[in-house]
Amino acid sequence: MSINNLPAFLVDHYEIYEIKHAIAILSNDFPDEYNDIVEILTGFRLYKSHVTSPGGRKSPIAKSLDSEFYARNWEEKVFHTKTVVDTIDHENPTHGIDCYRNRVALEVEWNNKDPFYDRDLNNFRVLFDLRAISVGVMITRCDHLQDIFNGLGKGSSYGASTTHMSKLLPRLQGGGAGGCPILVFGISNALYVEDI
Repeated sequence: MSINNLPAFLVDHYEIYEIKHAIAILSNDFPDEYNDIVEILTGFRLYKSHVTSPGGRKSPIAKSLDSEFYARNWEEKVFHTKTVVDTIDHENPTHGIDCYRNRVALEVEWNNKDPFYDRDLNNFRVLFDLRAISVGVMITRCDHLQDIFNGLGKGSSYGASTTHMSKLLPRLQGGGAGGCPILVFGISNALYVEDI
């Protein structure tokens, strides 16, 4: 299966990257989770009012996506892991997953500092190696949205060192997620709606 097997709306409205057959794994082994992702991303719009609102701890864009998953029984999940060597426990903390259900881990990285990608990909790698997840999904933003942000006077809030596709792809292509299958959706300007 490839990106072209995804619904046409997603292909036309998102920049999509796949590593290690993530689409086939999701659609065949986790059809309910796959359908949730397809339906939520099909319904998502990038509203001007959300872009211009102050973010705080979590932006309105990330909140709107997370809440759709939580409404479908996905959860924020922290895994408690440890390694035992000669009966000595060594705690192996991992970072919490934004949205998790049935071995599918999903992170929304809208406007964080770009090292958050390293944290997320390493988390996917560790949890995959420990057989806690089968696939990782990441939702982020396309580089070309910067033109919209600049036009709204918000360009400095979405700087070059924040999370966007050209910061993620080198990490992903360099093996940052190890053996974990990954599917990435980049929110594009095709989803932008001037609601105010």
